[in-house]
Amino acid sequence: MSFTVAIVGRPNVGKSTLFNRLAGRRLALVDDQPGLTRDRREAETEIGTCEVTLVDTAGLEPGDTGLTARMREQTEAAIAQADLVLFLIDARAGVIASDEIFAELVRSSGKPVVLAANKCEGRAAEAGLYEAFALGLGEPLPISAEHGLGIGDVSVAIEDACLAKGEGQESGQGAEADAEADEGPHALRIAIVGRPNVGKSTLVNALLGEERMITGPEAGITRDAIASEIDWDGRPLRVFDTAGLRKKARVEGKAEELSVGDTLKAIRFAEVVVLLLDAETPFEKQDLQIAALIAQEGRALVIAVNKWDLVREREKRLNELREACERLLPQVRGVALVTVSAKSGKGIDKLMKAVLAADEVWNRRMPTHALNQWLAAALEAHPPPARSGRRIKLRYMTQANARPPTFVVFCSLPKALPDSYSRYLVNGLRESFDLPGVPIRLNLRKGKNPYAKDS
Repeated sequence: MSFTVAIVGRPNVGKSTLFNRLAGRRLALVDDQPGLTRDRREAETEIGTCEVTLVDTAGLEPGDTGLTARMREQTEAAIAQADLVLFLIDARAGVIASDEIFAELVRSSGKPVVLAANKCEGRAAEAGLYEAFALGLGEPLPISAEHGLGIGDVSVAIEDACLAKGEGQESGQGAEADAEADEGPHALRIAIVGRPNVGKSTLVNALLGEERMITGPEAGITRDAIASEIDWDGRPLRVFDTAGLRKKARVEGKAEELSVGDTLKAIRFAEVVVLLLDAETPFEKQDLQIAALIAQEGRALVIAVNKWDLVREREKRLNELREACERLLPQVRGVALVTVSAKSGKGIDKLMKAVLAADEVWNRRMPTHALNQWLAAALEAHPPPARSGRRIKLRYMTQANARPPTFVVFCSLPKALPDSYSRYLVNGLRESFDLPGVPIRLNLRKGKNPYAKDS
């Protein structure tokens, strides 16, 4: 079982930088702006002989209402679930009132604590390092997360705490169990994306069955793309809650630029992307641009219309949405459109069935002989146009790849084949081989049928 370490402290002391350093890869967003991290982010890593789950948390700030209070609740939940609390202060700023308040919070939790004084790369930090003793959390470890100084001491402290709890394993032990675990089905990667304030975090909380993500009426609460592991009817899933995507011209500040970059990374990493729309304002220009981006990246797509509990004349409205979907998103014709209420949890089962079905289509492969029988029929029904009096011959077809379905057609004049005819072939493939809602790649190559006999 993994040993959980929660990294806590006030804003802008370097928690996310230390999280990335210990995880060995850049996962959390990092910037000089305080308060960039809001939701909890987790990462699995190995420290010495220990399997460790690192938890990056929001900066602790005084406050009993609004977003600050909800961020503090998430940090307190992380402390409650942790096996070890890694309390971080800024040595250059010294110990301030907020540090003392939250040190008391950590002490009252009764959890083992490692105190680290960050930004100790210069002599200016010496006074703050000595002040840290007054927090009553033991001897502070001088570190610089940005420059990698003292990280070994932090790792040793984490490993010692892990071994003290009996969670470590001798070198070589557990390898067989790990190998057996790896043989199970991989976690299906699902990204929840959409415009700000359409209910993405609320939907993820509904899937998890707990208030894991911070939610509220404010737009743009989520900044990091946060991954959560769940099991759905025996299928492991890895669900990414992402920041809302606004029009490029409306993106303000470096924090939002970083959030957008993290969301785009989540889309590229995902296998299925759920595009969440607001039932009151669906299919706005930004929604269509996000859908086009998902198709361009080759991901399977499911469209979910949230806040359906607020809609009147639902049957009429649903028919209008389906017509608009077919008309506005021809590149993913047949995409599943599911109505949900993330707040009440209604429609979640249908949504997950649509997600699993989209993944099956995205991974589907067709036999070559069936493709070539279909190609012959398509050519007979509608031959390609001639170019400068020369016939364009489509000789042979095969599926080169799945994820998404990708086909190669060997053609006598590939550059001369009109785009309209390529669309005719793609639409025919989608209809004949039941490939709804996924982008289809069709590549034209000049070459001979490899199965044709030499004359």
